[in-house]
Amino acid sequence: MNIYQFHAKTNQGEDKSLQEYEGKVLLIVNTASKCGFTPQYKGLQELYDKHKDQGFEILAFPCNQFGSQEPGTNDEIQSFCELNYGVTFPLFAKIDVKGDNIHPLFKYLTKEASGFMTDGIKWNFTKFLVDRTGKVVDRYAPTTDPSSIEADIQKLLG
Repeated sequence: MNIYQFHAKTNQGEDKSLQEYEGKVLLIVNTASKCGFTPQYKGLQELYDKHKDQGFEILAFPCNQFGSQEPGTNDEIQSFCELNYGVTFPLFAKIDVKGDNIHPLFKYLTKEASGFMTDGIKWNFTKFLVDRTGKVVDRYAPTTDPSSIEADIQKLLG
C-alpha cells in the first residue's frame, strides 16, 4: 500500500486521486491560518518554488481540530494563503486529521510514520515526507521549520 490509493477533495470540492502525484516527492502538511505556526506557509512556498521543477509537490490539508485555528471556508483559506503568503501549491478541502472522522489519508500517514509519544497528529503543521513511490519516509513535528527539511527533500529528488 502507498498514498496513491487515496483520494481527497480539492478546496474547490473536486475529488482528486493522489495517484496524480505518482513519481513526485511530496510533503503533506496539515495546516491552519490562525496558528502560531502559520508563518511556515512562507517557508513551505519557498521550498515549493525552489524544487517544484524537479518533481516536488506540497499538499496542504487545512484542519480546524486544534484550537479552532482554521475557522474559515475553503475559499477563505485559499484567499488567505494566496494574499498573505503567495501560496501556489495545492490546498485541499478542510479535513479531520484525528478522531472518529479522520481522513483515510491521515490515518494511513500516522500509521506509517509514528509520532513522539503518540502516533496521532498533535497539532497543526505536522509534516510527512513521501518518496517518488508513494512511501512515507519521514514525519516532522509542527515546530520543524520547513527549511530544515530541504536536505531530506533534495536527497529524495536525487
